Amino acid sequence: MTRSLDETLAWAGDGAAHLRGLMARMGDDAFAAPSGLPGWSRAHVLSHVARNADAMINLLRWARTGEPTPAYASVEARDADIEAGATRPPAAIRDDVVDSSDRLAVAVREMPEKAWSAQVRNVQGTAIPATDIPWIRAREMWIHAVDLDVGASLADLPVPMLVELIGDVVRVVGAHPDCPPLRLVASDAEHSWVLGDGSGPELRGPAASLAAWALGRSRGKDMRTSEGHRPPVLPRWL
Repeated sequence: MTRSLDETLAWAGDGAAHLRGLMARMGDDAFAAPSGLPGWSRAHVLSHVARNADAMINLLRWARTGEPTPAYASVEARDADIEAGATRPPAAIRDDVVDSSDRLAVAVREMPEKAWSAQVRNVQGTAIPATDIPWIRAREMWIHAVDLDVGASLADLPVPMLVELIGDVVRVVGAHPDCPPLRLVASDAEHSWVLGDGSGPELRGPAASLAAWALGRSRGKDMRTSEGHRPPVLPRWL
């Protein structure tokens, strides 16, 4: 991983502004409409984004104080908060997304430099450095901006971030025993990745298209492997 803290902080900030801009242009009726995520309305996505900000604040507090503060009390509590949040009026959801994002920005500014080297645990229970927290937030912002299904796409992401995102997915998905072997090649980023043992065909395309397929946001209908087949379905990322 080559991403720096300055890069991920910038990506997270830009992603938050991008998502907030999309939300601001949504009419009230749009909140109850289906999102790009099965079973979730756009109100669900935005409520999740707000609670994710609070979760990242918890992890930053953990890094800053040394006192274990999990991102969420539990998976069940997180899901219940999202369900309850999605029933609120659009104005309340808008305010929540903005206010929680602003609280997170304050928490980032309050981080002493040495606290960024602390270890915390992510939602999956894996130990991570605190420098990964802005990266997690950046992913949430840009990916869920697409999931709102109001015109955003992964092509909106900075190409260096797309490269990092694909690398993250490949590391996790490639560890699954049922992951098909493939070599991914970004036609616009001069970068490639190996899934499985790399013995499979090549899948070439723009980084945004590769990312959408790898994240399960696309079936890759616009791409073909070097054997002429449509891309396979990958195991779930997170």
